[in-house]
Amino acid sequence: MNPELINQLQLGVNGLPYKIPMHPNLVHLTLGLFIIGIAFDIVGVLFPFDKVVFKFLAIPATRANFFDVGWYNMLGAAIVTFFTVAFGFYEIMLVGSTPDIKSAWGLGAMETMLWHGVGGVILLAAIVGMTIWRGFQRYVWRNDTSRQVQWRYLLVGLIIFFVMYLHGTLGAQLAAEFGVHNTAGNLLRMGQDPNVLLK
Repeated sequence: MNPELINQLQLGVNGLPYKIPMHPNLVHLTLGLFIIGIAFDIVGVLFPFDKVVFKFLAIPATRANFFDVGWYNMLGAAIVTFFTVAFGFYEIMLVGSTPDIKSAWGLGAMETMLWHGVGGVILLAAIVGMTIWRGFQRYVWRNDTSRQVQWRYLLVGLIIFFVMYLHGTLGAQLAAEFGVHNTAGNLLRMGQDPNVLLK
């Protein structure tokens, strides 16, 4: 990135123009929405009732309700993931020098960032693809059946969970092992109290 532009951004202790990195926060939102979407679809498939149960608790739980939660969370994950990837690339562009060490997986900082960036784009495509697939199941292919999702869809969702785990480990290594945009870690290295500065 242009050094003059970096100086104009007035980067903070974490190397970013804001106090807290946005990418990790959006990552957790993406993860939560995707995991809840698949989990509720699994519950919907395994839920044996098509009528309201738990009436004594005033909780209207039907199979369709579980599928509704699954669909809207998957849709939310697809939308949020665009912002997650965008902030990830923006924050990667602002990475300054990194230590000349290897991660627990034997990768350097630049290799880790490269794999993490490529993985982010692949996961974005996978989540958007899963959302389109889920939409076709909900509104076109299976809209007249009580079970809205296919077993293949759920299996692919579980495989994506594993890819997210690997991908997230790379991101965690960037922050923990290489100190990339690690606000608290950088403050501690400078001898400052992160609690005071982040308020």
